[in-house]
Amino acid sequence: MTTQFSSSLRRMLATAPLIVPLGLLAACGDDEMAPPPVVVAPTPTPSPTPTPTSFDVGPCLNQVVPGTGGVTVAGAVVPDTLTLNLAANAGFPNGRLLADPVIDVTLAVIFLDLSRNGPGTLAGLPLNPPRNDVPLPTSFPFLAPAQGTQVLTSPGSGFTFRTDAASAYTRVDRMGMPAVSTALIGSAMKNAYNDANPADDADGDFVPELSAQLTGLTNALADDLIGAGLTPCARPR
Repeated sequence: MTTQFSSSLRRMLATAPLIVPLGLLAACGDDEMAPPPVVVAPTPTPSPTPTPTSFDVGPCLNQVVPGTGGVTVAGAVVPDTLTLNLAANAGFPNGRLLADPVIDVTLAVIFLDLSRNGPGTLAGLPLNPPRNDVPLPTSFPFLAPAQGTQVLTSPGSGFTFRTDAASAYTRVDRMGMPAVSTALIGSAMKNAYNDANPADDADGDFVPELSAQLTGLTNALADDLIGAGLTPCARPR
């Protein structure tokens, strides 16, 4: 039996083996070139902006510092002098012992509620060395011997002290109560404060500045103090 095909049918059958693989290649090409699906991440809802809290530092200034015979914080820093009460126990702020953690105590009495957190609260935190690296003697001069190579072979000799009158010196900083001039007087007022005298403090010249600086510091630090489990002396307005 003889089967005859037209010329057009013969050409179609001849090219059929090429059409199939070309179609497969085209299909593969389409899959590889197709862009990946776009995944849109959900937009998180922004957290509300916390409302700033302002604090009244009046309770801080009016609280009594334990062990001072009834001295308030305001009375301890205005006027800016280091006073001695012979009827009270020795130690900062009633005088100053060499081992007293002065700055820690100062920060505690101006920031913390002393009925809840004592003046030694911050000094008890493991942030600073707990004591001098060399034990301090209990008799004069109360300072431990110098460490390292000592230049003088006979301590107490070879010193020359100046005898200039007080008018020959210029005050550059007041350090009656440590940290008052440093922390509670703003930069714009430091020169005026250091040039002034305790009599100016007693007149109330710097009370607004002290209150304003303490308010600003408390507004910035109150949440950190609360987060550390401490109780600020200031009260929210």
